[in-house]
Amino acid sequence: MEEQRKPRLIHNWLSTAGAIIAGVSILVFLFFLILSILSAKINPYIGILIYIVLPVFLILGLLLVPVGMFIEWRKRQRTGLITYHKWPDINLNNPRHRNVAVIFLLGTVLFMLMSAVGMYQAYQYTESVSFCGLVCHRVMKPEYTTHQDSPHARVRCVDCHIGPGAGWYAKSKFSGLYQVYAVLANVYPRPLPTPIKDLRPVQEDCQTCHWPRAFFGAKQRQFVHYQYDKPNSSWPINMLIKIGGGSPNTSLSTGIHWHMNIAVQVEYIARNKGRQDIPWVRLTDKARGMVTVYQDREKPLTQKEIAEAEIRTMDCMDCHNRPSHDYSSPDNAIDLALLTGQIDAGLPEIKKTAVQALTKKYDSDTAAMNGIAGNITDFYRQNYPNIAGQKEKQIGEAVLTVQEVYKRNIFPVMKADWSDYPNNIGHFIFRGCMRCHDGKHASSSGIIPNDCRTCHVIIAQGPKLAREKIIAETGLDFRHPVDIGDAWKEGHCYECHSGTQP
Repeated sequence: MEEQRKPRLIHNWLSTAGAIIAGVSILVFLFFLILSILSAKINPYIGILIYIVLPVFLILGLLLVPVGMFIEWRKRQRTGLITYHKWPDINLNNPRHRNVAVIFLLGTVLFMLMSAVGMYQAYQYTESVSFCGLVCHRVMKPEYTTHQDSPHARVRCVDCHIGPGAGWYAKSKFSGLYQVYAVLANVYPRPLPTPIKDLRPVQEDCQTCHWPRAFFGAKQRQFVHYQYDKPNSSWPINMLIKIGGGSPNTSLSTGIHWHMNIAVQVEYIARNKGRQDIPWVRLTDKARGMVTVYQDREKPLTQKEIAEAEIRTMDCMDCHNRPSHDYSSPDNAIDLALLTGQIDAGLPEIKKTAVQALTKKYDSDTAAMNGIAGNITDFYRQNYPNIAGQKEKQIGEAVLTVQEVYKRNIFPVMKADWSDYPNNIGHFIFRGCMRCHDGKHASSSGIIPNDCRTCHVIIAQGPKLAREKIIAETGLDFRHPVDIGDAWKEGHCYECHSGTQP
């Protein structure tokens, strides 16, 4: 009888603190959970609090209760307040014991149910675009911003970076531990380097949506370029892009997607981590059992370098390396703004002025916004005072558009912009296709073709477009907007065009 009057083991500071922590965590969890359900848009940091932080505190609080009881029990043993060592008796015929057992079982079931729902919600949240792009806002701002304007804007980050299945999910979370440390310790690189080596293999990822055997035919595409002259003269080029493809069932292989023909395998060695310098290519024709090796004639690799190098099998990402994070160059972005009417093409020299404003170096977004506004407005006040007065509204709209272009493509805090991330589709301002198709990669039986008509034909070009007679197979001969003679035949586009004023 004397033993029962002693304070219960749960009556100690550690268990009490654990109960308070657990109780407060539950109340805060329920509050923010209801808030998130009622809100149309949830803040990414609230999501971390609900699904990651609060559950940790809840479990910690619950663990402190038995730990405190155990410590109190050992303390009473040492002081002689408790002399027995046997387990407590549980008698379900005793109403008090029975009530405690029912409450414990119901609480356990409720806790397990909440834990299951919470774990599922935590899983869903960590797979969301907002978690990937907004939680580490400063670090991932360039990737998140460019993703919103990409063809895959409605595709979740994890669908490409991780893919389905528990294996790659676990692998990504383990690799993410270092990323969390890098952010907290402020040791992450600026800009973030590419390509990413630990992505799921493309054959298991991209091709869940894009089926290689369906890559046939051609696609018509019109490019409109504006020149750096006073009237911002436009120069459209209408092309037929030979997408092509390949299938072992039909033995048909044509066009650009021939590289992904299932009947052939293309391998290469790159000199640099960015894979922009490719001196060695090996083509394996599986159907005919032929292997052909092409080497850069000007800078070939030695046998030792080949033996020590990593031989990579070509896949979708070697050309489509910016499918979801496409940074536009100032030249291309302003062309699009002029074409769509966001910038008035009637403003003299606006193409040149806008591109110059974008290419200046700014220390922050605020400095960039002020600098762009000042550069454009000052240019017209000084050089075209009448235009500055007559078209003040159009100049203001141009300033806002150029500022938006800057926000979407240039990120001074991360030291990242379009020039840091080459786009391997095409060969206008980056080497792209010309990494291999430059006319310098040769084997004993020939060279890798570099004829423009291999991948596309011009069906119309220039201000008058399709006034010329065209031949379907060969198309028109390319005409440069500015008369440079045959210089364009002797070099490559990217050697002159850098994405800014030439």
